[in-house]
Amino acid sequence: MSIKEIITVPDEILKKVSEPIEKVGINEKKLIIDLFETMYDSNGIGLAAVQVGILKRVLVIDVSNKDEEKSPIALINPVIRNFSNELSVYEEGCLSIPETFIEIERPKICEVEYVDEKGSKKNLKCDGLLSTCVQHEINHLDGKLIIDHLSKLKKDFIIKKISKNKKNPDRVVV
Repeated sequence: MSIKEIITVPDEILKKVSEPIEKVGINEKKLIIDLFETMYDSNGIGLAAVQVGILKRVLVIDVSNKDEEKSPIALINPVIRNFSNELSVYEEGCLSIPETFIEIERPKICEVEYVDEKGSKKNLKCDGLLSTCVQHEINHLDGKLIIDHLSKLKKDFIIKKISKNKKNPDRVVV
């Protein structure tokens, strides 16, 4: 399979709503493998298909620690069915918004209904970091980014900074 290029802001595709997948076939399974390879290669814990330019409702997640065994989860057509009233705050980063971290308050627990890579309908109760990650990635499928939680001024500043860095190919991040 292959590692895909991750699209970054201000690319307009990141604001588009992804389309549901009708049937889980060989192409969808290849996409899931590519998403996992890309996510792991980028040291991420979640990645939505839109972030590699594919407007399909599929995402991958693995919130395991580096010293733990990997526990990858692929969610196709995920829908959050329930949120807790209890909230938690995480400093979230995003592979599509490099070098940016924003404290975001989200429901601590969510229940998500999805289809797995075998085409079976599943339900998953998510808590803590997994809940935050699922909500973050589903936001991507709906065309929403973590910077959408900020004021227009702060959002524009971040986009301008990232755009400027893209234009400076000699710049090296170690």
